[in-house]
Amino acid sequence: MIRKYPLLALCAIQLSIVAGELQWRTLPGLPDSIGFAGSFAGDLNGKLLVAGGANFPERKPWEGGTKVWYDTIHLFDGEQWIKRGKLPQKLGYGTCYTTGNGIVIAGGSHANGHSDEVYLLNADLSVVSLPKLPKPCANSCGTMIGRALFIAGGIEEPNSTEALHSFWKLDLERLDTGWQSLPPWPGKGRMLATAARLNNEFYLIGGAALKSGPDGKPERVWLNDAFAFSSDSGWRELPKLHSPSVAAPSPAPVLHGHVYLLGGDDGTQLKASPNDHKGFPTTIWKLSPDGWTEAGAIPTALVTTSSTLWRGQWVIPGGEVRPGVRSTEVLALEER
Repeated sequence: MIRKYPLLALCAIQLSIVAGELQWRTLPGLPDSIGFAGSFAGDLNGKLLVAGGANFPERKPWEGGTKVWYDTIHLFDGEQWIKRGKLPQKLGYGTCYTTGNGIVIAGGSHANGHSDEVYLLNADLSVVSLPKLPKPCANSCGTMIGRALFIAGGIEEPNSTEALHSFWKLDLERLDTGWQSLPPWPGKGRMLATAARLNNEFYLIGGAALKSGPDGKPERVWLNDAFAFSSDSGWRELPKLHSPSVAAPSPAPVLHGHVYLLGGDDGTQLKASPNDHKGFPTTIWKLSPDGWTEAGAIPTALVTTSSTLWRGQWVIPGGEVRPGVRSTEVLALEER
């Protein structure tokens, strides 16, 4: 059950936008001059947590800039952000989810590669190590169903030319059993897909497969398929998206009993120069029995970012607004 909270203090609400059946609020921005992509987000004992992630603090990637990872933990109490504590390592681009005991952070990347570590971040910011992933993994997606965390896809190494076709489950009440490998979905292996949970099913939406390009470097294959998994009946195919969606905020919000996909990179500007890139698609897509239908627009399209349910709102804290360009904007989505 979602706990009810009073509305945030007026000083903490900068903007309210009503779009179709959804209402957006802009919360105070992250306390950083640049912002982050790949941060972890969750509800830590009533406070909004945003931790880790990466950016380019000196020069943009096309200018030869170097990506820098962080271990900083930011907490928002509804009025202000504070920096408090650090993650066990500088990390981003993993899977995280709020549980009844704290926030689970699984996998991700750092300056030296990809991680197989899994942590439980407690309310006092102490850290407990959980069973490691079956292999290092970044750019995966996941969500909780009951007391189990499910993680799909990702990539094992930074230069992998094939995305993982793996589907893993960790029962948080039976940690001694470790991670279980479940049957994968019938489509391609993928990274940067979007997960969701609806009616005790795991939804896997979009993402990108990988292949080896002419120079041997990984190239993306943009995907518009979607699947749902039930522990009772396995995988089933969902209606295809109207266009590919890569790195949309994950997990996708579930409102009014529907999954809402918040934009995502559709690949149409893949060859655009950094200065000519117009930003990512803002269209919100709602999944219903008739397929995907438009349900308004996100005020700012943010990709490679987490989402989390906090005080009855789905919060999207920062991310990328264009390739290599971060944002400090924090958006919150409510039902109307």
